[in-house]
Amino acid sequence: MMDIQSLLASPVALPSIPRVIALALTELNAAEPDALRVSSLLSMEPVMTARLLMAANSARFQLSRRVGTVSEALAILGLRPVRDMTIEAAMSSAFRKVGGVDMKQFWRYSLDTARLTQILTRARKVEVSPYTVGLVHALGELVMHRGMPKEMEQLNQRVDVFAPQRARAEHELLGYCYAQVGAGFARAWHLPEALVETLEHQDAPFEREGYEPMAGILHVASWRCRAHEMGYTERKLAVSFPDKTALALGLDVGVVLAHAPVDWASSQEARLFLD
Repeated sequence: MMDIQSLLASPVALPSIPRVIALALTELNAAEPDALRVSSLLSMEPVMTARLLMAANSARFQLSRRVGTVSEALAILGLRPVRDMTIEAAMSSAFRKVGGVDMKQFWRYSLDTARLTQILTRARKVEVSPYTVGLVHALGELVMHRGMPKEMEQLNQRVDVFAPQRARAEHELLGYCYAQVGAGFARAWHLPEALVETLEHQDAPFEREGYEPMAGILHVASWRCRAHEMGYTERKLAVSFPDKTALALGLDVGVVLAHAPVDWASSQEARLFLD
């Protein structure tokens, strides 16, 4: 079996991203990002330019005139939302097709988890975008499938990729799971440290040092969306509910289950990661 250091060092496992996007992410993650440089870099990426203009011209801003440049969009949207959108663009370009994983289901599940993480984080002060955390939380699974296809194929026959028990099964087989791989992947891409820590501890948020509260929320949100993917009955939902984590966060089972991830991820959103 491959250890996690070897996996993360494998050029096969870790995908590359467009140079412009990589440079923009590096600048956006700086202590004091240079908005002019960010604007200049993102203007070179047609797809990213289109997304920024679409977001800036959306109805929620109620602008009197249309925004026509990336620099204007950046001023309206702000650096943090633009960073989140740039991370999304990086993800969509890096992971188009991965053997052993239904990518349509993967992005639907990830988008659902992003939505629920966002909902459960309302009224909480957090360091990193809940939506982005949810969206990228399972990317370690794709890295593992790219780097260890045979091992993952064998594991998939025993435990579904989207099963709530997946992290435990990976730990038993490898000594680590998609959470730690995703954290290593995020570090390699120089993503924010708060995001890295959340990914690293999401599978067992109270069992290790350096507990990040967002990791607990993500743990609950991903459980709910995995249970949905697996078609859990009401009884199975109640029995498998991660009550210790939820109790520590003040999340009631009724509140969590009230948000059913049915058709949350629109087909338009999912297409951004598949086209």
